[in-house]
Amino acid sequence: MTGANGQLGNEMRLAAASSTHHYIFTDVAELDITDAEAVLRAVRDEKVDVIVNCAAYTNVDKAEDDEATADLLNHRAVANLARAAAEVGAVLIHISTDYVFQGTGCVPCVEEQPTEPLGVYGRTKLAGEEAVRTSGCRYMIFRTAWLYSEFGRNFVKTMQQLTAERDMLQVVFDQVGTPTYAADLAGLICRIVEDDMLDREGIYHYSNEGVCSWYDFAKEICEQSGNVCHIRPCHSDEFPSKVRRPHFSVLDKTKVKATFGVEVPHWKESLRRCIAVLNK
Repeated sequence: MTGANGQLGNEMRLAAASSTHHYIFTDVAELDITDAEAVLRAVRDEKVDVIVNCAAYTNVDKAEDDEATADLLNHRAVANLARAAAEVGAVLIHISTDYVFQGTGCVPCVEEQPTEPLGVYGRTKLAGEEAVRTSGCRYMIFRTAWLYSEFGRNFVKTMQQLTAERDMLQVVFDQVGTPTYAADLAGLICRIVEDDMLDREGIYHYSNEGVCSWYDFAKEICEQSGNVCHIRPCHSDEFPSKVRRPHFSVLDKTKVKATFGVEVPHWKESLRRCIAVLNK
């Protein structure tokens, strides 16, 4: 496991706690995935048969000014993991993003549709996908979106704080997608490992069910948190940014549900579970 101190990595720790498999949780202090030799050595020495890559450069705004670092982590480091997986015959489970799509449509994105990222973050994540696909390793790529959890910094925790402190907020309503509770995605990945479904290679989309804008998401966070704040919908151009974000990036989950027999919770239900944990 790489990126073990991030949102998904921490949820993977919890999901795998009762597993009979031997999980090795690493972050940059334990393994520098930008060092190809170190990656291959670790995979060989530990006799690894599954690599779960949760590491990524996820600061979408900063990526526009630091493409080299974003590419190093989202593309070249992923290529190192893929080559190591191919070398030892391991399966690589890699996490990607809805940002590989342009997001100009109005129907949920399926795995096979053309990719056309709008910015550096999406381009480097797509390059990482391509490095996996061309490496010769066995792989599963899971594209996800709007990830949040009780760990780290994320939209849910930020909105909880702001709606508790302020009387009014503006949140964009013209970017539409589906939130993903990292615990749900971690649960799916662990189930794939536990039930030995590692032969079902390919690209999959996973987020929670349903559709919402960031405005809708913020309203629900505020209400479920018991806060009182007037949230006003606004347009994206009211918050000038050098980043072009997908306006519609709802992910179609038909393939992942059919392949793994998984039931995907609605985003409001998953949000309720996360807020219950945060409130404790």
